Amino acid sequence: MNIVLQNLTRFGDLLQSQPTLAELTDDGHVVALACLENFAGAAALLPEAAAIFPLPGGRLLAGVAGDWHQALVAVTDYVDGVAAGFAPESVVNLTAALSSRLLARRFCGDAVRGFSLDSFGFRYESTPWAAFLEASSARRGLSPFNVVDLFRKSAGVGRGRGRFHLRRPAPSEAAAAGALLAAGTDATASCYVGFQLGASAAARQWPVGYFARVADRLWESLGAVAVLVGSGGEKQLAAEFRQASRAPCVDLVGATDLPRLAAVTSGLRLLITNDTGTLHLAAGLGVPSIAVFLATAQPFDTGPYLEGCLCLEPDLPCHPCPFGSACPRDHACLNAISAQAAAEAAVAFCRTGRFEPGTYPGARAWLSAFDADGFMDLVSLSGHDAEPRAIWLRHQRHVLRQFLDDVPFTLPAAHPPGLPDAERQTLARILGQSADLLRLIEGQAVLVARNPAMKARFLASYERVGSLWSGSPHLAVLGQLWKRQAQEHVPDLEQLLTGIRRYAACIRAFADRLDA
Repeated sequence: MNIVLQNLTRFGDLLQSQPTLAELTDDGHVVALACLENFAGAAALLPEAAAIFPLPGGRLLAGVAGDWHQALVAVTDYVDGVAAGFAPESVVNLTAALSSRLLARRFCGDAVRGFSLDSFGFRYESTPWAAFLEASSARRGLSPFNVVDLFRKSAGVGRGRGRFHLRRPAPSEAAAAGALLAAGTDATASCYVGFQLGASAAARQWPVGYFARVADRLWESLGAVAVLVGSGGEKQLAAEFRQASRAPCVDLVGATDLPRLAAVTSGLRLLITNDTGTLHLAAGLGVPSIAVFLATAQPFDTGPYLEGCLCLEPDLPCHPCPFGSACPRDHACLNAISAQAAAEAAVAFCRTGRFEPGTYPGARAWLSAFDADGFMDLVSLSGHDAEPRAIWLRHQRHVLRQFLDDVPFTLPAAHPPGLPDAERQTLARILGQSADLLRLIEGQAVLVARNPAMKARFLASYERVGSLWSGSPHLAVLGQLWKRQAQEHVPDLEQLLTGIRRYAACIRAFADRLDA
């Protein structure tokens, strides 16, 4: 089957589509890629893509602002061009935005996996995993799954262990990158360590001075030379780094296109970075990293999809912070993770090839590793796996995976530590209220089928469940999913009851985990 995999988001998200593309190809499909025009260079790094169809997103938006008729013609021309050049029979759409859903349906009608619209124009997700992917994007502190695995499951694949392998640079590119590194400094390097100083927002950007201290330590201890990478918009950060650091460096900020950046990254011993697209480029090329996650960024969902990487997040009770909220602590997380913690970890890794358990001042330290089911997971190196947030993420990881796969609920072979008594009692009370409400709703649904006058009571009870969960720091993602179910077209009573009972079983599974 000819499939268009559609991902109309950022550089990093596009790269992280590769495991999904690979599994679709393994299933015997021929897969083309639809992506934004400005990321077509990154799409070329996905080796299984049979064709690449860049969408001129910027021009389309400008057209809508001017003459929407011309924008509509441009979209039609784009779809017709894909149809003529590839003849897609199905679409896998990994972007939840309405515009992307419309485009997916324009390609192939109902034959869409992931995010789409139904025949009535209502939002539609082909799998519960796709609904969870969108719901968890607003509550990322509660998502226990790496986005690569969410992409895989949303597309209807995700069987067994994922693999993330981007196209290796051509020998000529690798040679050019090696020459670029060698010419960038008079110093003799024992190895090169990359530094990505920028981030998508200033609140997610570790201080440049901290990066500089890490580079100084690597040079003094090992003779490792820092390599600065990033876009042209980060040149000021590079200037600040050079002023703050005593060590030699190769400054390539704004000096590489994507193929050359991939070749440079392939030659690094280690990458030290914020949560950026370059982090995922390194992971897909097999280059280990130390990644710093600040503000809304957290490693459980956007961490590197490569075993053996170190993820550092602030050891603060407010992290990760919610989207759309002003920081009440004057962005304390920016300075929470000490440069010493990252420097010692970097030096040790360059010597041994491993990140070891120990003390990481100011940080919760996690090592990336695959779990028994083949999903990317995190293992604590700093003893933070016994904290309430980590414990609850473990509970969610087990229960929600069974819920989203729609399989019978079972208890795991190994249990995480128990939650503190106060938190456990609060959660047990909410779970008990949830179970009572779901029983009430199930009964009211049956009565509505016999007496439509009961509909108002049923809807009020339904809304109460959503409000109860959305207001809970533990069940907010479930609340998002519940509200999405309310927006779906339900053809008959039995399907409605099946959905309600499935949520009731999920609540019982969470309660069983608390009692275990």
